[in-house]
Amino acid sequence: MIEQLSTIVGKDHVLTGGDLARWGQDWMGQYKSDPIAVVRPATTQEVAEVVKLGNATKTPIVPVSGNTGLAGGASGQGHIMISMERMNRIHDIRKDARIAIVDAGVILADIHSAADAEDLVFPLTFGARGTCLIGGCMATNAGGSNVVRYGNTRDLVLGVEVVLPNGEIADLMSELRKDNSGYNLKHLVIGAEGTLGIITKAVLKLSPKPKAYATAMVAAPSIGKGLQLLNQLQDATGGSVEAFEYMPRAYVERHLEITESAREPFDAPYDVNIMVEVGTTIAAKANPDASGQVPLVAELEEILADLFEDGAILDATVAQNEAQRRAMWERREAAAEVVLVHKPLINHDIAVPLEKVAAFCEAMEKRLPTLDAGAKAMIVSHLGDGNVHYSVWGKSQDPEVHDAITEAVEDETLKLGGSFSAEHGIGVSKLRSMARRKDPVSIAAMKAIKAVLDPNNIMNPGKVLPE
Repeated sequence: MIEQLSTIVGKDHVLTGGDLARWGQDWMGQYKSDPIAVVRPATTQEVAEVVKLGNATKTPIVPVSGNTGLAGGASGQGHIMISMERMNRIHDIRKDARIAIVDAGVILADIHSAADAEDLVFPLTFGARGTCLIGGCMATNAGGSNVVRYGNTRDLVLGVEVVLPNGEIADLMSELRKDNSGYNLKHLVIGAEGTLGIITKAVLKLSPKPKAYATAMVAAPSIGKGLQLLNQLQDATGGSVEAFEYMPRAYVERHLEITESAREPFDAPYDVNIMVEVGTTIAAKANPDASGQVPLVAELEEILADLFEDGAILDATVAQNEAQRRAMWERREAAAEVVLVHKPLINHDIAVPLEKVAAFCEAMEKRLPTLDAGAKAMIVSHLGDGNVHYSVWGKSQDPEVHDAITEAVEDETLKLGGSFSAEHGIGVSKLRSMARRKDPVSIAAMKAIKAVLDPNNIMNPGKVLPE
C-alpha cells in the first residue's frame, strides 16, 4: 500500500515510522493516533486517488487539518491519515463580490491577512487561528468569538469542493447567495467531521472590514443582567456587537496566576466580567476627532456611563488604544492555558438559549458539589450566542464520578432546550452523549445517509455516530 500511495503523491509525501510522531496525538495529548501512513496530497485529484485506494482496500481514512480539535475527531488506529497542509493556496480574493476561493489546507490566519489586504474581513476567529486550517473549521462547523454578529463557519461558506467516500469529486463550488436547486449538500458535509467526505476547496463569504473597534471590560450584577446589557448594546449600536464574552471571577484569578503580564480588569473584583467589542464600518464613527478621540469609543463610553447610572452595570473600562484592546483579548484567548491544564478535567461545550445561560450556571452550581465535593467549575462563555464552555476541575479521580458530572451537565442543558455540543464537534469524546441524548430518529437518519454515501465505512469511522 505504501508503494501505491507513493505513486499517487510522491514518496516524499508518504510519511511512515518516526516521521509520524507529529501526528501521533492531538495538541492536548488526550487522543492518540497510530496511522499506517500520513499522506500529504497537493491536489484534489490526488486526494481522490488516495480515497479510491482506501475504498478499494477497505482501509479507513482519517483527514487531519491543524490537529487543534478538542473532540478527538482526527484520531484512529490502522488508518491512512490524509494531511491537507500542502493544499494551502488562496486562489482568489474577489473584492467586489466579497468572496475568497481557497484550498482546505490554508491556515485561518492567512485568510485573515489576505482579506485584510483588500480591506475585507473573514470574521471566523478563535485562539487557534494561527495553526488551524480552514478545512478543519468547515469539518467541525467551528464557532469562535464573532458568532454573535457573523454566525458559525456554516454561515460563512458559499460553496465547497468535496471528495466523496468513493473517490468521486463533487463540485459544490457555488458563489451564489441564493440557490434552491435541491438538497443543500454543502451543509451536509460542513460539520460532518470528515465522515461523509473530505472538503478540498471552498468559496468563503467576506465582510467589510470594520474601520474601528471599541472594546471594553464590563462588570455586570449577574449573568442575567449581562443579557440585558447585550440587548441594550445591540439596540444602541445598530447590531454592531462583534464579541460578548463572559469570564467569571475564578477565570480571571487563574489568568492572573499564570500570566506575568496580566492585570486586574477593574480596581475591585467582580463575579461577572464581560468583554464587549463593537465594530463599525462607518467612517464618521471611525475617524478620530480634533481631540484624537475615536467617535465609536466615545459612543461606547456614553452608553456604558448611562447603564452605570441606571445600575445595569457595576463598572466598566474602555480600551483607549490597541495595546489595551489586545490585553483584553489576550485575557479571553488564554482560555486553553487557563482552563485545560488541570487533571482531571471534565470538559463540556454546551449551548442553551440566550436567556437561559444564567439558569444553567445556577443549576450546576447547586448540583456539582453533590457529585464531587472538591470539584471546581472553570467557566468561559461566548455569552452573545449562548455557548458555555463548562469545564470542571475534578477532585475525584473516579471515571464514574466524571461521567455523572457530564450526565448532570447534559440533564440541565437539555431541560433548558440546549445542546450538549455547541462548537467543538462530536469526534469520539461525545459519542456516549450522542447515544444517550440525541433523538434516535435523527441518529437513524444520519446513519442511513452515512451508509449510502460510505457503504464500506472508510471515512473517519467511529466518529460522530454512536454504534
